Amino acid sequence: MAKRRRKTSSSYSEEVSSIEWEFINMTDQEEDLIHRMHRLVGDRWNLIAGRIPGRKAEEIERFWIMTYGHVFASKRTSSH
Repeated sequence: MAKRRRKTSSSYSEEVSSIEWEFINMTDQEEDLIHRMHRLVGDRWNLIAGRIPGRKAEEIERFWIMTYGHVFASKRTSSH
């Protein structure tokens, strides 16, 4: 997997390139809640994940980016 370093506050962290992410399946209820919470609180993924049992903030963010991000738009339309 391709990794890149990102500067955060006082240290560097590694993150996996979003191009290599596998899509995360959410139930209709989870997707609805994520969408509504995002409208209310923005990209506060920890807060949103706290409302969905068993989900991590990283999963929520990855789902949001892959569902609504412009990078994956062409993949969504070609796969459906």
